[in-house]
Amino acid sequence: MRLFNILALLPLLSLLTAPSLCAQVTFGAAGAEGEPFRRQEWRVPSPDTDIAAQALLFRPAGAGPFRLAVIAHASTQNVLRRAQMPQPEYRALTALLVARGFAVLVPERLGHGATGGRYFEDQGGCDEADYARSGRVTAEEISLALEFLRRQDFIRKDGAIVIGHSAGGWGVLALANADPKTISAITAVAPGRGGHANDEPNRICAPHTLLAAAAEFGKTARIPVTWLVAANDSYFPPAFSRLLADAFRSGGGKVDFHALPALGSEGHWMIETEAGVKAASRELDRALTSAKKP
Repeated sequence: MRLFNILALLPLLSLLTAPSLCAQVTFGAAGAEGEPFRRQEWRVPSPDTDIAAQALLFRPAGAGPFRLAVIAHASTQNVLRRAQMPQPEYRALTALLVARGFAVLVPERLGHGATGGRYFEDQGGCDEADYARSGRVTAEEISLALEFLRRQDFIRKDGAIVIGHSAGGWGVLALANADPKTISAITAVAPGRGGHANDEPNRICAPHTLLAAAAEFGKTARIPVTWLVAANDSYFPPAFSRLLADAFRSGGGKVDFHALPALGSEGHWMIETEAGVKAASRELDRALTSAKKP
């Protein structure tokens, strides 16, 4: 009887131990198109092969192929804040880009919001921060999402642009070593890591380490960078941001640096607002028109 019971359980045990089809990671569209701008949820690759990163895709009307714009979001070292982050959309910036004919992808990186997973881009402690490694990991996540979209029929294979904000901006500085035939322009909005050290405005963790990492990124940079920062940015104030840009330039990177007027109560978040995008629109348009044209 005992042998019979064991034999009867074997099919159930095989089902429990077999790979689950439901657990397979799938990429691509994950919902219907909606408003605004054909808004659609997508799943894109991440450095963790077991996790598909959540993303939003926006498109102009028509079948394309469209040039691609990827927006890389900000981050935080605070675990709880990262877990509670909503899916980034950058609505005003997305509207500007779609109006200029771009399909816009806003991917969520590992360790954030609903995507979850391990925080691969962790910079480490304040005194021992590894900003260069952090930036390269962020660049890898951006690149994985970008390359996946480039394989879609409605996306052009060339002339993509990347816009990064804060930690996302730091990542796009590391991504400036990419092939200019693939990515034609990069815009970094208030790029950096370690701002608001211990939640204190105008204090940066290990600033000399950050400057050294910027110079390191500049050594391999192949794509010009438009660098934007607001006058009232208390994470990476214009004076320090200019030093960062100079360090990137000293390594060999090409930088078009612009300090914009004060925007709202905290200029670090300007690119997330309609007023901030409007204030930056001239520099954004200049970056777009200087990029490879269709």
